[in-house]
Amino acid sequence: MAERKNAVAPEAFFKYINAIQEEDLQEALRKNSRQFRKLFKNIPKNKINYAYSEGKWTIKELLQHLIDAERVFVSRALWFSRKDPTPLPGFDENSWAITSNCANRKWKKMLQEFKSLRGSTELFFSSLNDEQLHEKGTANNNYMNVVGLGFICAGHIAHHLIIIRERYLHKKKK
Repeated sequence: MAERKNAVAPEAFFKYINAIQEEDLQEALRKNSRQFRKLFKNIPKNKINYAYSEGKWTIKELLQHLIDAERVFVSRALWFSRKDPTPLPGFDENSWAITSNCANRKWKKMLQEFKSLRGSTELFFSSLNDEQLHEKGTANNNYMNVVGLGFICAGHIAHHLIIIRERYLHKKKK
């Protein structure tokens, strides 16, 4: 079963994994997707290009980061689930943000892209059997498994939803 207790990941990633309350991966991804849609559909237009401090990403740049990171985590999960022993590289989210061309992208298209991407993420993880979900591999010199990467996908979004609410929209945690 794809349960949170079976997640294998570096300690630093447990801040994401532990941000998820659900024990079942599919339930976690579905609930997390709803939370994302609810928050992002209510972001005022005047906040899309807002950064809460100098040197911090705008909400639009943060959305691009969420898209990029989800793609990386899922590609790692695919790699490991297919039992490919090749170690995978890391990625530098800050250098990716600089070269993302985010400023020239349309907000609605980015939201549509994330929605499609997350739908694909949910379908991918639901397609895996128990053996595939528990396959392990190395990425960025860290050992992790497919279940862990699934919960990292959900937890990474949950982590950033809190940041958006508190630092960008100035809403208190519920």
